[in-house]
Amino acid sequence: MKIGMPLTKFLLEEQRHYPGSTGNFTGLFSDLAVAAKIISREVNKAGLINILGEAGRTNVQGEEVQKLDAYANSTIIKTMEHGGHLSGMASEECEGVIDIPDHYPRGHYLLMFDPLDGSSNIDVNISVGTIFSIIRKTTEGETTEKDFLRPGAEQVSAGYIIYGSSTMLVYTTGHGVHGFTLDPSVGEFLLSHEDIRTAEKGNIYSINEGNTKNWSGGALKYVEEIKKDGLSARYVGSLVADFHRNLLKGGVFLYPADKKNPKGKLRLLYEANPLAFIVEQAGGAASTGLERILDVKPKELHQRTPLIIGSQADVKKAERFFRAETPALSN
Repeated sequence: MKIGMPLTKFLLEEQRHYPGSTGNFTGLFSDLAVAAKIISREVNKAGLINILGEAGRTNVQGEEVQKLDAYANSTIIKTMEHGGHLSGMASEECEGVIDIPDHYPRGHYLLMFDPLDGSSNIDVNISVGTIFSIIRKTTEGETTEKDFLRPGAEQVSAGYIIYGSSTMLVYTTGHGVHGFTLDPSVGEFLLSHEDIRTAEKGNIYSINEGNTKNWSGGALKYVEEIKKDGLSARYVGSLVADFHRNLLKGGVFLYPADKKNPKGKLRLLYEANPLAFIVEQAGGAASTGLERILDVKPKELHQRTPLIIGSQADVKKAERFFRAETPALSN
């Protein structure tokens, strides 16, 4: 058993399985863990310092930026840009590509991230999280938006850090899903959940039923059906928190397209793709309702998508309802 193994040691042991490895990915991931520790520290003392509430500006999505959003975004950029492992970054909080300054070395990886998902909940002490996705740069020369617009199936790693009663980092490199819990007494992420597998079928569904009036017929009929099946509703309103619970316990999370958001609400590159990669590696599934999330070809950095994600049998059942009826949502 590797339970209790520090993240750094775990990464080095994994690296030894690939004789040609340069160590760049291990270095990149170690930098990311440092950023997570810094953000975790600020989240945990948010009520004691002037970092709660809105920052007084909106992001590229047109949403009010929370102070912790801005802090987490800045922390990730500053921690990651100097390591020499990245060729560029893209953030949910920034309009375009985040360039690596010329005075820093550049690598061959690209990082996409949602710095603090669910940050509007931080004022009421609900779990929030950082979501990230890593792909390889496949072109030479300057990093452009086009380099990031690749299907989620091409990710080399994805994960999230959930800041709750404890801080936990969950990630995959395409060889299973592993979870590490931060031990604040030693300042290290320790392996706590080895080879996470989600249930084939769950007993939980997570959806904002306050949006019922805007749903399509497929969404209405599916939710009505699973209620008859006895599934319990559990919805926090923080994607990372809802996903994490369902990953460990089994269940399905839905944020479908509706009249208000005909293209969906969640972001493909920063939220749907990384969580889809994780859930598939854990034995689950992720879909738009009509196609596999990881097969969707992005057209823009901030593209939105419907998302149905969780236990495989539950997602497949939902797909049957959405494929059977896909009415226009603009009426």
